[in-house]
Amino acid sequence: MKIKEMQPGWHLLLLCAVFLLLMPIVFAVSNSFKTMQDAFNTVFQIIPARPTVQNYIHVFSKLPFLRITMNTFLIAATVTIFKTVTSLFAAYSFVYFDFGGKGILYFIMLATMFIPFTVTMIPNYLMISKIGLSDKIWGVALPQLADVLGIFLLRQSMRGIPRALIEAARMENVKNLKIMRDIIIPLVRPSIISTGIIFFINSWNEYVWPVLILKSKENYTLSLALQMYISAEGGTEFTIAMAVSVMTMMIPLALYILFQRYIINTFAMSGIKG
Repeated sequence: MKIKEMQPGWHLLLLCAVFLLLMPIVFAVSNSFKTMQDAFNTVFQIIPARPTVQNYIHVFSKLPFLRITMNTFLIAATVTIFKTVTSLFAAYSFVYFDFGGKGILYFIMLATMFIPFTVTMIPNYLMISKIGLSDKIWGVALPQLADVLGIFLLRQSMRGIPRALIEAARMENVKNLKIMRDIIIPLVRPSIISTGIIFFINSWNEYVWPVLILKSKENYTLSLALQMYISAEGGTEFTIAMAVSVMTMMIPLALYILFQRYIINTFAMSGIKG
């Protein structure tokens, strides 16, 4: 079968995949503008028969929503900045420094990606409690200041830079920090941006770790605020939960749309060199 004859089938498959991925988002947006009665009677009707913004008004009136959003942003921004910086320095060391056991150390570091979160959850919780950061947003951010995925992605990007360029700079007695600032960062800036966006989105959507640390409503993140409107029976305040969901996903979705080209290129480049 020729490739051109196969294209309609692939297009149909891709359209089905896009539909399945977009349907939850459309579902959440649609039901966030419905009353509770309309939501249960016409749950799959995309355009609300009687659209209302009362669900959004309820969220802003009953919750310190701006404070919760700021908490989420502070945690995500702190984690993103530290993860990006530590990943950048570690990747530079693994690519341009020669030291004994570098390969073994890198292998061990990559192996930590396969350690389940449940293994490190209790030690991290005990540490945060001992230093008095329980029920504080900085207690959520502290154990997440480095990330193996970021080191891997930035290392792969740096491996595409000719080593002779770095050696020439060192022969001119240029310091490593200046090399990184003037040579490395400009050349891998798209990878840095995309890696930072991935960190931000992951931290923004995190639920399990914040629910262990944060107890006070004023310290909640958006994920915890959403959980307040969902019960074990499926959600007693369904439409309000959908409104919180829409507001929760707006910022990370906007960031991904703006920087999707960098993110896709970073993952594509990560497989070029081993």
